[in-house]
Amino acid sequence: MPFRNTARTHGRRPARTGLRTGALAVVVAAALVSCTQASSDGGPDADAARTVGSVANADRAEQEAGETAQAGENDPTAAPSPGPALVRDAFATLQATLGDTCTPGAGDCAYFLGRVTRELTELDESMRADAKGPGHFKEPLADMKTLFDKLGDDRSEAHLEKYFSEIVGTRDGINTWMQGHPDDYR
Repeated sequence: MPFRNTARTHGRRPARTGLRTGALAVVVAAALVSCTQASSDGGPDADAARTVGSVANADRAEQEAGETAQAGENDPTAAPSPGPALVRDAFATLQATLGDTCTPGAGDCAYFLGRVTRELTELDESMRADAKGPGHFKEPLADMKTLFDKLGDDRSEAHLEKYFSEIVGTRDGINTWMQGHPDDYR
C-alpha cells in the first residue's frame, strides 16, 4: 500500500529515528552505568587495592617530578618554573587587609597577623622576581627584611602579637610607598 508522501520516501514507511535513537541511547547508557558499578564494586579488598595503587602512583609521580626538577636545574634550556605572583597581584592581596585589624591579647589576632605576614612574604618574593629588579623596590624590601629579621621563623599568635605594631606599620608603610609608584600595581 503506497503512502501519501511517496515522493520523499519512495514508497517506504518513514523512519522514526529520533525517538528510537534516543530510547536506544538511554538503554545503552543505563547498561554501561550498571556494568561500571558492578565491576568497580569489589568490596573492601578492592577498595584497599585501589588505595594501595593510588598511593604507589602518587609516590611514583612525586619521584618523577623531583627527577625532572633536578634535571631542570642542570639544563639551561629547561623552561623556568612559574615565579611568584606579580607585584600588582601581591600588592592587591596586601591591600585587602587594610581595613582589618585585631586586638592583641584578645585572642583574635592569629588569622589577621598571619595573613598580613603571608601577604608581605608574597609581596617580597614578587618584588625580588620582578623584571624591574630588587633595586627598584629597595625601600619596601628593606622594610620587609627588617620585619622578617625580627619575626624569625616563629609564626605563633603570641609571637606575632609581640610585633603587632611592626607588622601593621610595615604593611601601611609599603602601602604608602606603592601609592607613590602606581606604575607598579596598575
